[in-house]
Order: sequence, then C-alpha cells, then structure tokens
Amino acid sequence: MHDHTGLRQRGLSGWCAIERLFDAAFGSGLNPLRHLGAIGFLAFWLLAASGVVLYALFDTSASGAWHSIDALREAPLGLGRLLRGVHRYSADLMVLAMGLHVLREWLHGHERGFRRFSWLTGVPLVVFAFVAAIVGFWLNWDELGQFSAIASAELVDALPFLPTPMARNFIGSAAVSDRLFSLFVFVHIGVPLLLLFGLWFHIQRITRAAVFPPRPLLLGTLGTLALLALAVPVVSHAPAALARVPAELRIDWLLLFVNPLTAATSPAVVWTLLTLVLLTLFVLPFVPARAGRAGRAQVAVVDPGNCSGCQRCFADCPYAAITMVPHPNQRVGRLLASVDADLCAGCGICAGACPSSTPFRHTVDLITGIDMPQLPVGALRARLRLALDAQRAAGIAQPLVVFGCDHGAACTSAIEGARDASAFSLLCAGQLPPSFVEYALRDGAAGVLVAPCRDGGCEFRLGALWTVERLQGRREPHLRARVPAERVELVHADRGDETLVGAALARLRTRVGTLVATEPEAPPAWAVAREPVHG
Repeated sequence: MHDHTGLRQRGLSGWCAIERLFDAAFGSGLNPLRHLGAIGFLAFWLLAASGVVLYALFDTSASGAWHSIDALREAPLGLGRLLRGVHRYSADLMVLAMGLHVLREWLHGHERGFRRFSWLTGVPLVVFAFVAAIVGFWLNWDELGQFSAIASAELVDALPFLPTPMARNFIGSAAVSDRLFSLFVFVHIGVPLLLLFGLWFHIQRITRAAVFPPRPLLLGTLGTLALLALAVPVVSHAPAALARVPAELRIDWLLLFVNPLTAATSPAVVWTLLTLVLLTLFVLPFVPARAGRAGRAQVAVVDPGNCSGCQRCFADCPYAAITMVPHPNQRVGRLLASVDADLCAGCGICAGACPSSTPFRHTVDLITGIDMPQLPVGALRARLRLALDAQRAAGIAQPLVVFGCDHGAACTSAIEGARDASAFSLLCAGQLPPSFVEYALRDGAAGVLVAPCRDGGCEFRLGALWTVERLQGRREPHLRARVPAERVELVHADRGDETLVGAALARLRTRVGTLVATEPEAPPAWAVAREPVHG
C-alpha cells in the first residue's frame, strides 16, 4: 500500500488518457472528469429540490405510499415522470460522481498531507449517500422496496448490539404499519441533512469551493437527466406483498448493489467487505510514503519587514492557510500575513500574489513579504538574469523565456533543442509574479511564454486561474499595460502536453521575429481565449 505503487501509476496513466479524450470532446474547461466534486454537489441540489416536491405529493401511510408514487405516471405533460426520473437519476449521478471523485483524488495522491482533512471528512459522506438512497427505495413500497428492506434488515440484524431483530417488522403485512413508514421517512430526510452538514464540513478548508459546475456543463447535465427521465422513465414494480417472493426485479446496481450481494452471499461476508473498504479509505492518509520519496513541501514564510498587509495572499490562497493578524510592530499600524503550516500546500501562489516583487523596485536583493524557501522569488530573479546573460553571450539575438509548472508540462523537455529558449519550472504557475514577465523583457528577452495547467487540472486548484487573471489585468497584482502584448504568449498544458508548449513557443518565436518597433500593439490571443484553438 505504499504511495505511487505500480498500480497507482498505471491507473493514473489510464485516467489521464481518458481525461484527454474528454478534453478533446468538451474542452478541458467543461470536461466533467475535471468537475466531479461540483457535479456531485449539483446532483445533491437536484435531489433536494425534487425530493421536496415529491414529499408534498407523497402519502406517508403504508397503504397509500405505492399509489401516490404510481399516480405520477398520470401527471399531465409527463411532469410526473420527469420529477421521479430526475430524482432517481440524480441519485445515480451523485453516487457515480462521488466514486469517481474518490478514485481521481487517490490516483493523484491527494489523500495525505494538507488534503488529509478533506479526505477523512469525505469518506463518511459516501456512507450517508448510500443509506439515504437505499431507504428511498423502501418509501415506494413496491416489490423492489420490499426486497431491499428485507435484505437490509437481515444485514443490520447480523450486528451483535441490536436488542431486537429489525426483520421482525417484515414478518407480515400487518407489521408494516404507518408508524414504521414514518420512521422510513424520518431516516430518508434526516440522513441527507447529515450529508449536507458533512458536505459543508468537507469544504471548510477550501477557498472558493465549486458547488456548481460551469454553466454550460450545468445546463448540459440538467438536459441529460431530463431526457433520460423521459426516455427511460422510472416505473414502480408491483405493490409489495410480504406473502409473495418477487419473481423479477429491476435492480439499480449503483444504489442497491449491497442488497443482492447480501442475498447472494451472507451478511457476514458483506459486512467484512464493507468494513475492509472503509478501513482502507480511512487508513490511506496515514500510510507512510515509500522510502526515497520527498517529504512534505516546505511552507510559505512571511517577512514582517516586507509584508504590507495588503491581504492579496490571503485572498488567493486555495486552502485557507493564510490569516491576517495584527503586525507585531504596533507602531506600523497594519496587518501581517500569518501562515498555518498544517494547511499550507507549499504551492507558492501567495508569493505570486505579493506586490513586493515589482519591476520598479531597485534593491540589491529582491525580498518579498511572503515567499517559498525552496524557490525564493529573489533566487528566481537571479536565475532569470543569469540565463539571459548566457543567451546574449552565446550570440542569441532574440532569447525566449518559458515559465512552467512542476505539475504541468515539462517545459525543459518541451524546449529541448531550442537554443534560444530558457525554461523555468515553478512550484505552481500561480507562483509567478506578473512582474517577472516585465523583468524578462527588460533584461533582454524577446518574448515570454507562460504555461499553466489546463482548466480544472491545476494541482493546487486555483493557480492556473489566478495566473490568467493576473496576466489579463483582471486580478492584482496584474501585468502592467506597458508590456508589449505581442511578446507574451499563454498556453494551458498538463503533464504530457509538451507538444503544446513547443507549438506555442514556435508561435511566439515567429511573432517576435517579425516585430517592428513602430508596429501598433495588437491584443494577444490569450486575452481572448483561455486556451489556444488547435486544428
């Protein structure tokens, strides 16, 4: 169970291959595999909204439940079928999105470190979702609900601490009373409320958490669920009859797989499997990393003498690791950034947000208000100068600079063989202060290429977004308007997208090679589109 085993690596490679297919079909910004958490939230909202309407139409008595649900078939304009279908298929979507979300996070190694809290608070949500879904089938009280209720009762009765068997409630039709049905309704409403609280808790350490997918994806999901509800309507089985064994059942395998598994094996086998799965999920964040793997990334460090208290790092941190506290020098009368080491991802996005690294500062050492010890902004500035000096010494007339991301495309590989280009890989593209584009051009670079990850592919959630908004002047600190637009190129590239970086570099090289000082400046392509169009 060591981290990054061959199984995880092969799984991640396969996942990324599927993700690229979806990128080609939908674009990375609307790829549903990059918005699984938001899709899960959307499914929950749909379940809640449709459930409220269904409850208003539902007869909560044992004798009237089936008839009230079956009567939805007769609603005009197919609204009853639409309502019931959206409710069921939203439950399927939520469970599917949750399962894929857990798988994706594990494949990317997101179960440990500063993400451990989110992982551990997310695992119980899976249990809540299945409990609410299974009890929902009981409320219809048809043959499928009867089968699920009895199989679930047998499973619960296998636990040693229950004083009375749950199965005794299903020994005859008289035992299924309105009082028992009220308990079913209470559980079906109460557990989703626990789920809602758990979801709120799950995203507490995430800033700007997405609880809705992008609008086109949201509308597409709604349309798909509606079409599915009308094309493949959810139909009740025959009314439950405890004296009769159902002959044929249409099992919803996503939601009810536990029940047929119990019937096919035994409660002891099912409890063993479920316990092993849950224990594995809870233990994964605590499994030691394999020998030789780098330890946890160093956290951001604040320099009180250079922190102006502007709160930009506080606003841009993806994991709420930064708070603003009174400055220790009370005479200064300003705030100071404070980093929670347990929450810090070591991404450097805060360093990119700090306004201290501006091109009009004339200091021997570039020291910012907040910085990363493993890659200080001042050290990056010195490396940039040395690289450009070396290019000029080698007789390169128009040197190019590429800023990439450790978790995105390998920029060094992408520019291999390009003598006129120097590559700098950052902890995250969001670590790049926009002023460094101006630094590079002022130090002799002919053009600058910035290569953040694709939409939805940023290892630290917001780094790619903040990079684009800073370069486009929509977020502080922003790239100054005086920077020649034709000399800047932006390309979104994940790991394995080195060819995209190479193609973007070729476009930049061609453009700057034809520039004339007197030409009017035209807006760059990246100011219009988040990603280049490839044909």
